[in-house]
Amino acid sequence: MTQRYTEKHAKSGLNAKLPKLETFPNQFQGYDITISYPEFTSICPKTGLPDMGTLTLKYRPKKKCLELKSLKMYMLAYRNLGIFYENVVNRMLQDFVKATEPEWMVVKGVFNARGGMVGQAEVTYGKVSAGAENYL
Repeated sequence: MTQRYTEKHAKSGLNAKLPKLETFPNQFQGYDITISYPEFTSICPKTGLPDMGTLTLKYRPKKKCLELKSLKMYMLAYRNLGIFYENVVNRMLQDFVKATEPEWMVVKGVFNARGGMVGQAEVTYGKVSAGAENYL
């Protein structure tokens, strides 16, 4: 008999303690930052199998920019975390927006095929600049 998905599976990883995201003061206005992480991994909370893929973050900073070393440590913390990939992008958006308070932000995950299917999840904060979505 196949194990059913539970509320515990659905909420897994959402409240996990992750490394602090550091920022630095933005010196300019009206430009966009894109960061791509093609080696993202997390663990499916139901099957225990790895979810791997590429995460892309695009945002227009106001006063703060994400510092890349702390971002890398944050991303690496997901490696052993049981969390659905749909929740990954939503959790990241919440954490990134809280840290940077950007004009707008998009987090997109494209996850490698499992069972013959490729999954994608994308979440947006604010009003994304025209044409910016073409670069994700």
